[in-house]
Amino acid sequence: MKHQPLDREEYIEQVYFFRNYRERLEDAVPSQVILATIYEEILATTKLPMAIDFLKGELLLTGRISDGMQKLSHYFTPFQAFILKSAEEEKSKFDQKTALMVLEREAEYRSENSSSAGLFIYQFECISRNRLGYHLGLEAISQDTQYNADWAEWIRKLKIQLGSVDFADLLYLRSQHFVDEQKRIPGNADFEPSYPILFSVQDGRIAKANRNRDPLYMFAALQRQLGYPKVPRSLAKPDKPVFHPALEARLHKIEMRLQLIDAELKGKFDLKQFMVKDKKFDDLDLNKNL
Repeated sequence: MKHQPLDREEYIEQVYFFRNYRERLEDAVPSQVILATIYEEILATTKLPMAIDFLKGELLLTGRISDGMQKLSHYFTPFQAFILKSAEEEKSKFDQKTALMVLEREAEYRSENSSSAGLFIYQFECISRNRLGYHLGLEAISQDTQYNADWAEWIRKLKIQLGSVDFADLLYLRSQHFVDEQKRIPGNADFEPSYPILFSVQDGRIAKANRNRDPLYMFAALQRQLGYPKVPRSLAKPDKPVFHPALEARLHKIEMRLQLIDAELKGKFDLKQFMVKDKKFDDLDLNKNL
């Protein structure tokens, strides 16, 4: 059963919640502490403080925030729970900070004049770019409160059609631009599709221009032309030393001592390797000083 979309003020507070949660994780603050403190900062007239309080208890009980989100399906969408669940899996390469940024931008878009087409493109690119799995991802998207029955049915059909039909074609065939082009064909002015049209003329034109191309080019064009939200990208972490430099230096000294002990036990210890030749006497001509 689908619930009604939240009020705008709820999404505004969600933006604040997801953003500050991510920033404090970057400062190495434990999740329990973050939830306990940010609870006091959220606008009290919204339902988010009660949701955070529930998430805090669920985190202490199971160690996962996504479990709490799934239980609060009347407040958090299945897509939000799916994103965090993907990040909390043990072997997942999807970073939790990136997941929180995904949810932050989604909530920000919802707080504005969001469209079903724009939200779908954003959500689909999220699961595509981060390789979160189309089957479970599309099922979670189809249950979103933003989409009516026509949208939900089409999104579920994508689970079967993806891979056999180009994604740009799937969008184009569901756009008003496709209908307009069919009506311009001589003798076909009364053309009416047998299925609901979900995308606008602009969506259809961009989709048609990107047929048989990487879908990421189409996503980027839709973002530039129609103002759809950009999907956060996981930033490559800079290479850091495995050990602290001081510890690494000490380990190096220990390794050298073990090598000396091993050489002495084998009778191959040679003091010449420790003798340093003084180069300042190399060019000394004793005859000149006599």
